[in-house]
Amino acid sequence: MASVRKLIVEVVDARNLLPKDGHGTSSPYVILDFYGQRRKTRVVARDLNPVWNEVLEFNVGKPSDVFGDMLEVDVNHDKTLGPTTRHNFLGRVRLNSQQFVKKGEEALIYYPLEKKHLFSWIQGEIGLKIYFVDDVAPPPAPPSPPPSEEVKAEPKSLEEDKTEADAAPTADSEPPPAPEVAPAEPAPPSEASDDDAEVPDVDGIDPVEASTPMKQERFDHDQLRTSRSMPEIKISGAIPIGPQPIPRTSSVSSFTTDVSDRFPIERSSFDLVEKMHYLFVRVVKARALPTPGNPVTKIVVSGCQVVSKPARKTMYFEWDQTFAFRRDAHDSASILEVSVWDPLISSSMSDVAGHNFLGGICFDATEIPLRDPPDSPLAPQWYRLEGGGAHKGDLMLATWVGTQADESFPEAWKTDTAGNPSSRSKIYQSPKLWYLRATIIEAQDVPPSSSFQIKAQLGFQVQKTKSIATRNGTSSWNEDLMFVAAEPFSDQPLMLFLVEQRGPKETTVVGVASLPLASIERRVDDRIVVSKWLTFEDPNEEKRVYRGRIQVKIFFDGGYHVMDEAAHVCSDYRPTAKQLWKSPIGTIELGIVGCKNLLPMKSINGKGSTDAYAVAKYGNKWVRTRAISDNLDPKWNEQYTWRVYDPSTVLTIGVFDSCEGFGSDGQKEPTRSDFRMGKVRIRISTLEMGKVYKNTYSLMLLNAVGLKKMGELELAVRFVRMAPTLDFLNVYSQPLLPIMHHIKPIGVVQQEVLRTIAVKITAAHLTRSEPPLRREVVAYMLDADTHAFSMRKVRANWLRIVNVLSGVIDMVKWFDDTRSWKNPTSTFLVHILLMMLVWFPDLIIPTLAFYVFVVGIWNYRFRSRAAPPHFDPKLSLAETIDGNELDEEFDMVPCTRSNEMVRLRYDKLRMLGARVQTVLGDIATQGERVQALVTWRDPRATGIFVGMCLVVAVILYLVPSKMVAVTFGFYYMRHPIFRDRMPSPALNFFRRLPSLSDRIL
Repeated sequence: MASVRKLIVEVVDARNLLPKDGHGTSSPYVILDFYGQRRKTRVVARDLNPVWNEVLEFNVGKPSDVFGDMLEVDVNHDKTLGPTTRHNFLGRVRLNSQQFVKKGEEALIYYPLEKKHLFSWIQGEIGLKIYFVDDVAPPPAPPSPPPSEEVKAEPKSLEEDKTEADAAPTADSEPPPAPEVAPAEPAPPSEASDDDAEVPDVDGIDPVEASTPMKQERFDHDQLRTSRSMPEIKISGAIPIGPQPIPRTSSVSSFTTDVSDRFPIERSSFDLVEKMHYLFVRVVKARALPTPGNPVTKIVVSGCQVVSKPARKTMYFEWDQTFAFRRDAHDSASILEVSVWDPLISSSMSDVAGHNFLGGICFDATEIPLRDPPDSPLAPQWYRLEGGGAHKGDLMLATWVGTQADESFPEAWKTDTAGNPSSRSKIYQSPKLWYLRATIIEAQDVPPSSSFQIKAQLGFQVQKTKSIATRNGTSSWNEDLMFVAAEPFSDQPLMLFLVEQRGPKETTVVGVASLPLASIERRVDDRIVVSKWLTFEDPNEEKRVYRGRIQVKIFFDGGYHVMDEAAHVCSDYRPTAKQLWKSPIGTIELGIVGCKNLLPMKSINGKGSTDAYAVAKYGNKWVRTRAISDNLDPKWNEQYTWRVYDPSTVLTIGVFDSCEGFGSDGQKEPTRSDFRMGKVRIRISTLEMGKVYKNTYSLMLLNAVGLKKMGELELAVRFVRMAPTLDFLNVYSQPLLPIMHHIKPIGVVQQEVLRTIAVKITAAHLTRSEPPLRREVVAYMLDADTHAFSMRKVRANWLRIVNVLSGVIDMVKWFDDTRSWKNPTSTFLVHILLMMLVWFPDLIIPTLAFYVFVVGIWNYRFRSRAAPPHFDPKLSLAETIDGNELDEEFDMVPCTRSNEMVRLRYDKLRMLGARVQTVLGDIATQGERVQALVTWRDPRATGIFVGMCLVVAVILYLVPSKMVAVTFGFYYMRHPIFRDRMPSPALNFFRRLPSLSDRIL
């Protein structure tokens, strides 16, 4: 039954509105406008924090050019309830319909009121709940009898006569209604009532909904009758509408026509990749076959032979299966053979009587038409089977030449995948993940005991509070426990266990409480959630026995982004709640062309083989290419598109070797996990808008053996901006993570634990798909082991710090050379610059800004123009890593190596720790010496420092600061002949200050 979608808006309340009546209050009401439909709430008299709690309903129509898909909420002041004539506007909110959710996912959100123009004075916010519902459409009302008018009879077909005869009224039935007649002229738009165009403050105003004119309905009805009354058209042999079969005795001619001549390259949605031409054969059904079994079809073309699945027998023998055969320029075969065989005796293929052969058709492949993706699908036709004996059957099929852009391509049997159903291209969606926050407040009426703790469990996730001693039957915790839950929420509830601590290692479950996930409230901001009481029941009793109660706050926190990727390579930062999503700023288009020079990953009959496929992940959308069997240079030429909401995100593409094989019986033989062959990361912000980056990336894999190049991956990437330029640039000023991560941040350790849980949930969800995306693939794409200890990464990060500080170090060296007069001209210019900046201090900041501008312009010449940045083996120290350190990096936890190996690693780690210990001690010593200047640990040193500070203060009071700055600068940059080789007195004084290092045991 058809359904009608409606938009429900619950206007709850408003807070901190602006007074408008001249007495410090307002009398607000709300007007909502959606698709030209207007609704109004009641007026709340003299209240700056009004509460309405009204539910308003709107019909959702098709997209319109007149009415946009925006919901506009205006808050106004009723001027009739106050002695004021000032403007009654209190603020408005404009929301895009893409932010709305279906019923069950709604949440109360407070939207800040916006200005109508620049000089509006607006404050406050309004609380709304907005969601879609699908109602069953009411049955259409019977047509009313029109005025009597002659209706011209029209010709009817035999089918219409039969239908009218079947529908003829009986003696007990009512007479049929008179035929509809359209009015002569519909009313012109100018005659419509003026009330529809007004915007009065009237309750329950409903606009006139758009309806289909009667004239258009009559036109469609007449057109339908005309099409039914058209005579049947017979196609003669001179007007072919598809490929015509050729006699089976015809000779095989060579296929010498160039593919590029017959298949012109056109621009389509697959413009980033190369066009791959396929010969499509769609076998639909057969009739009049002389067999009681389930026959199969066999297709032979270009030396490739494939057998379909057995037919499903209904009124016909049905297959409805599509096959795609790769067509290249060097193909020599021009004959397509389609034959039908009886599987009951198909083992005797050489039977001279031909009992197993039911007939076949041959086509000239050079005459098969070319179909472009915008064209409609080619209609299948009936063909008479030949060569099957006295009984002639018919086979319905369609054949055409197309590309990988054809809509039949994803589900078709393909020659390059060997027919493996698990190797098809697929698009996956990550589950919608929520943070579930359970605040354990207190428990009452618990049995008297030493201490209790609460254990919360959601699936495989278990969280515990600390143990609290009971006082007067009450225990208080006030702790937050966080879980990760995925939609759709299963029947498994959140379990709370009251655990009694009877000893150091002895615990007993005293009571159990449960809460279904579907009944838990959803929160999208930092508003306070009302607590509730849950009852503990005895888990060992069949009847419900009261064991106490617990006060908790349990809700889904939709204002956070559930991290399932590492923070520095995240592909999406949107919060869970869809109502908080912003509009996309662009799209990223990825063309996965193919791989070159792949290493063989397995051996089949003594020959190296690789069944490679690629996986790309961005946001919550995963794509997987088809797995091309037994090919070290696979070509996929598949193109995908994602919406981009933030440019500071990363697109990840990985290549894997499929473990799915086919035995002699055609069954799957999973022998091992899918082997990773490397991945590529592309940061969106490094791409220029509209530019196509088509490059080849090296696939590098670091394992326990060392760094190995697995092959090369060819990609084409393009970033297209959708948002206006100012909106796009404004994204760089916005916080990266949602606001809840800043209002109530999650700790680093807890965030990493939750990320590990999110990876497990996502992997389990994608594994249940068909074909599945295996766990090891998901873990590798999400960098599940990115925080494992690695001595190589420690060294690499230290070198990164040194590289960052190299600019400061170079500046210090340059200034020291200038101070040493190695280049007198440069030193002289620095003296002049010093005098200018001292005499005109307003030039300091502009000079620094201009210097940074010049540096940026200078570096613009050296920007990367060819390929986006890729993995750097030199920066990663992957080429010079020690074998023992590499073995340690890939060792599991707990360690599986011998005791001697573990002892060597521990001793090496102790040596490194000793160096770190020394550096930390030196840093602490310098800081303690600074403190010793005024703490009188050394009375004489502190006295000298305090006295010098007094002298400096007096000098600066008496002498102008500009003179002091110039004098100090000239003295510091004096010529080396006026300097002593010994350290300065100030440095000698600082080094003599005491520290606390002599108090360390």
